[in-house]
Amino acid sequence: MEHHIQLPLTREKTVKIKSGDTIYLTGVIYTARDAAHKRFIELIREGKKLPFPIEDAVIYYVGPTPAKPGQVIGSAGPTTSSRMDVYAPELLQLGLRGMIGKGKRSKEVVDAMKEAKAIYFAAIGGAGVLLANCIKTCEAIAFEDLGPEAVHKLTVEEFPVVAIIDTTGENLYEIGRKSYLENLESLCDQQHI
Repeated sequence: MEHHIQLPLTREKTVKIKSGDTIYLTGVIYTARDAAHKRFIELIREGKKLPFPIEDAVIYYVGPTPAKPGQVIGSAGPTTSSRMDVYAPELLQLGLRGMIGKGKRSKEVVDAMKEAKAIYFAAIGGAGVLLANCIKTCEAIAFEDLGPEAVHKLTVEEFPVVAIIDTTGENLYEIGRKSYLENLESLCDQQHI
């Protein structure tokens, strides 16, 4: 199924999304990679505010390249999500509703997602330049000393992602692998291999 979602990403919106659905996001998302996530947790533990409202927010795991003259942003492809797994459950407890990246997530993250009614989206790796075309504004809002890994506020329009893990924990990576293995087994049976 295809969904066009105006952000913020509320619970009412996430529970309608199923693993495998194609999503087009429009609105504000935030960038953060592992160094920024580590600082988020430090701020939380110190009782300080995060640099953006976490409730119903979407974080894109990306360190965009610098923009060339006339561009809003450089290439903006996803990074490996598992690097944020140690930090994600605590942010999900605070209301984080969506994460965009690539690759598998830990059981702890999936369990926290189910509790928070959050979604894990995948963006197409290797398509950073194409994804950048959907980014209309880019503003560094925190941790500028991290360079491209600073936290950025992005305004996106029809930003394409796929729902990998939905609010029930259904995981497209697992479904796809199981389907592939079943088809392979069937093919081998047919070929008497």
